[in-house]
Amino acid sequence: MKAEEIRAMEPAAIMTEVEKLRKELLELRCKVALGEDVRPHRVKEIKKEIARMLTIVGEKQAAEEGVKA
Repeated sequence: MKAEEIRAMEPAAIMTEVEKLRKELLELRCKVALGEDVRPHRVKEIKKEIARMLTIVGEKQAAEEGVKA
């Protein structure tokens, strides 16, 4: 998901997506530990996407607090 698409979403929806990605990441890590065949680059992609989403949520919260102050 691109940053523009994430910025168009509400913070609650972004956090829902983050939770889905965290579950997917956990499943991938379990598969790796069990020795199942997985695409290793997908783990890195998911981690980056989670970080991107959390950064945008933080930016939105900071902007919201800036308006209130």
